[in-house]
Amino acid sequence: MPAFRQVGEKQLPNPVLCMAWSPRRDLIALANTTGELLLHRLASFQRVWSLPPSEHTGKEITALAWRPDGKILAFSLGDTKQVVLCGVEKAEILHVFPMQNPVTCMHWMEVTEESSVLSSFYNSEDESKLFLPKLPALPKSYSTTSKIFSEEKSDEIMNLLGEVRLNVLVLGGEDGFVELYAYGMYKIATLTGVSGRCRSLSLSSDLKSLSAITEVRSDENNPTICYIQLDTGLLSDCLPEVTRMARKFTHISTLLQYLHLSLTCMCEAWEDILMQMDLRLTKFVQEKNTSTQVQDEFLELLLWGQSSPELQALLMNQLTVKGLKKLGHSIESSYSSIQKLVISHLQSGSEALLYHLSEVKGMSLWKQKFEPLGLDSAAIEGAITAVGSFSLKANELLQVIDKSMKNFKAFFRWLYVAMLRMCEEHVPPELNKMTQKDIAFVADFLSEHFSENEELFDRKGKYFNVERVGQYLKDEDEDLVSPPNNKGNQWLKFLQESTHLKESPLLFPSYPQKSLHFVKRMMENVIELCLQKPAEVIGKSVKQALLLPLYTVPESSTTPRLFELPSLWNDKKAKMHYVVFSMPDISPCKLYLLRKGTDPNRHIPNSVMSIDLSHHLDSADDDNAAAQCLDARFYDDEMLTVVLQGAEGDNSRRFLAQLPLASTLSCETEFSWEPNLRLDQQSSNIPCQGLVSGNQWRELESMKAQFVAVNGIRKVACVLSANLRHIRVFEMDVEDEDEEGADSQNASADQNGLETTMNSEGQGEERVEAEGEAKQGGGDGLQKPEERLESEEALELS
Repeated sequence: MPAFRQVGEKQLPNPVLCMAWSPRRDLIALANTTGELLLHRLASFQRVWSLPPSEHTGKEITALAWRPDGKILAFSLGDTKQVVLCGVEKAEILHVFPMQNPVTCMHWMEVTEESSVLSSFYNSEDESKLFLPKLPALPKSYSTTSKIFSEEKSDEIMNLLGEVRLNVLVLGGEDGFVELYAYGMYKIATLTGVSGRCRSLSLSSDLKSLSAITEVRSDENNPTICYIQLDTGLLSDCLPEVTRMARKFTHISTLLQYLHLSLTCMCEAWEDILMQMDLRLTKFVQEKNTSTQVQDEFLELLLWGQSSPELQALLMNQLTVKGLKKLGHSIESSYSSIQKLVISHLQSGSEALLYHLSEVKGMSLWKQKFEPLGLDSAAIEGAITAVGSFSLKANELLQVIDKSMKNFKAFFRWLYVAMLRMCEEHVPPELNKMTQKDIAFVADFLSEHFSENEELFDRKGKYFNVERVGQYLKDEDEDLVSPPNNKGNQWLKFLQESTHLKESPLLFPSYPQKSLHFVKRMMENVIELCLQKPAEVIGKSVKQALLLPLYTVPESSTTPRLFELPSLWNDKKAKMHYVVFSMPDISPCKLYLLRKGTDPNRHIPNSVMSIDLSHHLDSADDDNAAAQCLDARFYDDEMLTVVLQGAEGDNSRRFLAQLPLASTLSCETEFSWEPNLRLDQQSSNIPCQGLVSGNQWRELESMKAQFVAVNGIRKVACVLSANLRHIRVFEMDVEDEDEEGADSQNASADQNGLETTMNSEGQGEERVEAEGEAKQGGGDGLQKPEERLESEEALELS
C-alpha cells in the first residue's frame, strides 16, 4: 500500500520559481515568473491570498524565507534589489529595505541557546512599556500615493519586532555578498571574503558558524559548487549582548519606519488647494497694468474699503465668495490634521526614539561587554542629537501652524466681508464688527505675506508665499522659502552672546533654514551610520574556517537555481551542519551527504558518505528500480525526502520517498579528503551505504515530478513538476485510504477556520487560475489581496 496521503493538486497558470512551507502552519508560499506571491493552504491546496507584482517593489522574486514564528514572510526582488517583509495575516507589505546587490538566497533562523542572562533579558525586555505611552495608530483614511502601505499600518509596523528571542535573516547574493539581519530588520553583520555566488545559506542555531553553498566561476572551466563554513564565534560568545543590542536597534528601526509613515500622512493631509492663493496672486501681478504693489492694493481695500478694477476682478471672478469659503475650510481642515499628527505621532515617536537611543548609549559605555561589538558612544550621541533636532523642528512646525491658522482666520474673515460688500450682499452682524486691533492684525499679515519677491519667482515661479506650512513638508535640500522670523527671540539672543552655551553638546541645533523632511533625512542618515559600525565590526570578525570544492556543473543548466541541490540543514540537537547533494555526471545512482560540526574546531568522523539508490524501492516489485535522485530535502534530523526517477530516462516513472539516515550516519569507514582535489575527482573513495526504503515511497503517476519542498514539523510535502506548473501536496504521516468520507471530513475540518473568507475564493478560483496572465495585466500597484486570513486562531497550531 503506498505511503503518504495526497490532499491537493493544482495546475498553475505560471511557472513557480520559489516555494517554502511555513514553519508553524499548514501554509505554503509560492512565487511565480510574473512576480506574484501566492499563499496556499494544505487542504485541497486552496489559495488564501495573492500579492501581485508592483513597480514600486519589483517583479522578479528571487528567494523566499519565513520568520520562525510564521507571521512574517520575507522575499527578495532582483530587478529592484530590495527585500520585502510581508505580513501573512493580511498580505500587507510592512517593511522594504534596499540591498547593494541582488539577493539570490535567504535563510531565517531562530537561536535556541539558553542562559540565565538571556532569560532575565527576555522577561524584562518590555520595560519600555512602563515608561512610554503606546504609539497611536495612523488614521484610517491614510492611503499613500506609492500604494505600498495601507491604512492602520502603525500596529503592524510595531509588530515587526515579533518575539524577544533572537532570530536572524541571512541574505546571500552575487560576488560573495552575505548580510545578517537581526529580527529581519537590523543589519548586524556584513560578511566579506566569501567567494562565488551564494546558492544556499544556513546559520547554526547556536550562532557558532554559517554554512554556505557557492558557485565559483572561472574563465576556463564550468562553475564549481563549493561548501564554505564561516566562523561566527563572536556572535556566539557575545550572544546576550548581541541580543540586547539587536533588539534595541530593531526597536529603533521600527520607530524610524513609524515616523516615516507619520510624515507621509502629514504630506497627504496638506492639499494642493492651499497653493491657490499664491498662484492667483502671481497671475494677478503678471496681468495687471498698474505699477501698484499687491500689498498696497489690499491695504487700500482694508483702510478705505476701495479696490482697483483689477483687484475687484481677481476677487470676484477668480477667487469668488464660494471659492474663498472653500479655501478657508480646506486650510483649517488640513492644518488641524497636520497639527494632530505632529502632536500625537511625531512627538510620541521621537520621544520613544530618544528613549531607546539613550539606552543604547548606556550599553556603549559598558565597554567590557559592548565595545567588541562595535558600539560607539560618540556616534550614538550624534544620533541622539539628530533626534533632538528633529523634535525641535516638529515643534517649530506646530508654532507655524498655530500662527498661520490665526492669521488666515482673521484675513479670510475680513476678505469675506469685503467681497460681500462688493457684491452688495447682506453682511451678517457678527462679521461686521472689526476693532482697531483686528485691522492692525490683518495689516501686519498683509505686510509680511503679500510683498512681491523677485528671488522667489526665480526659484519657484511665484511672487508670493502666503501659505507657510507646505514648505516644511517638501522633500527638498533647498532652504525654506520663508523661514521663521526669530528677531526679538530673547533665548536665541542669549545663546549667541554666551560663549559657553553656543557650542554646548547639551543643546540640540535647530536648523531654522531647513524643512522638516530635510531634518528627518539627516536624522535617518546619522542613525544609519550609528547602526552600521557594529555590522562592520562583527562582519570583520567572521573568518572562513573551511572551503571544500564539491563538483562542477554545466554552464548551460536549465534548472532554476533556487531548486538545485545542494541542500543545507542544521541539526540543532547534535550541533551539526548537513549538506545533501548529487553528482549525476559522476554517479547518477548515488546521493551524497556531508556533515560538519557547528563549532569549526570540532572534528567530525565520517564527514562524507554516499547513499546507493540503485536498488528496488520494494523488493517485491522489480519494475520499480530507481536510478537517479532528482531532488532531496531534509524532512527532519533523521530523514530525507527525495524525488526519484526510474531507469528509463526522462519519460520514466517518478517516486516520492522517505530515506531514513540512521544506517548511513552510523557508517564507520573514514573518508580521507585530498585537499588539492574536488570531491567529484575522488568520489570513488567515498564510503557508500545501500539503502532500502521499505514502504516509505509513493509513485507519482501522471506527473513528471522534479522538485520537492517539505516541513517535517507539520509533516507535509509539496511536489513540483519539471515544467514548474503542476503541484501536488501530501501529508506524510498517514496512508492513502479509499475512505472518501474520512477524507472529506478531514478536509472540511481543516478548512473550517477559514470558511468565511474562503467562500468567494473557492467559487471563483478555477476561473481565476484559468485566466492566468490576463488577470495580472492590471497589477500596477499592490492591490488589496483577494483573500485575507481573518483571524490568527484560524491558522495557529491545533
